Amino acid sequence: MAERTVTIASASGLHARPATIFSKAAGEQPAQVTIEKVGGNPVPAASMLMLMTLGAGNGDQVVLRAEGAGAEESLKALGDLLETDLDADA
Repeated sequence: MAERTVTIASASGLHARPATIFSKAAGEQPAQVTIEKVGGNPVPAASMLMLMTLGAGNGDQVVLRAEGAGAEESLKALGDLLETDLDADA
């Protein structure tokens, strides 16, 4: 299983608009991806509702894990997305 730790760059964290953008992108990935706050429980990255339960804020570290075909590519795409301020275009 591939893994990547990233820091959330969005000013509002992984809430509302950033969570919507991220969950949509996760659902389009070829691999199954989970996300968790460091030391927390993993949730499906493609579930906006589950993302909201993480309580992940700006500057928090999260761990992405992917399994299946395209796992590394999925982690790169989603990790890069989280390291971008998704609130900047709002």
